[in-house]
Amino acid sequence: MATLHLEIVTSEKTVFEGEVDMVTVPGRDGVMGVLANHAPVLSTLKPGELRIKRGNNVEEYAVGGGFVDIHDNKVIILADSAERADEIDAARADSARQRAEDLLRNPPSSKEDLFRMEAALRRSQIRLNVARRYNPRATTAD
Repeated sequence: MATLHLEIVTSEKTVFEGEVDMVTVPGRDGVMGVLANHAPVLSTLKPGELRIKRGNNVEEYAVGGGFVDIHDNKVIILADSAERADEIDAARADSARQRAEDLLRNPPSSKEDLFRMEAALRRSQIRLNVARRYNPRATTAD
């Protein structure tokens, strides 16, 4: 099977770099599965789950949005944030989700603040989903 070269970069560090069989990214218009010889694409990413397939192994990441550039069997992801599933603290992600839900019970008058709170809730839910899939027995703050 032909491979792709994948780079996942945040403002702090290179999160992943290597050859992969497939990458699945949360594109702005939906989830995109990318294999070798994919048509060139430049797209924004929405916060979501990213999966990397190498042989029989699948790695999962929670990404907080950004951009993806696909061309010449290279996939470059410039992510606002990216965390590998085994790096996510499920209890902390669950606490963040609960805080966001509590804040949304009394929404602010500013639409900007409301959008920020909703985005924080989405990010925490994504992180929690990825962490729980990696470790179904992960403890939470319940």
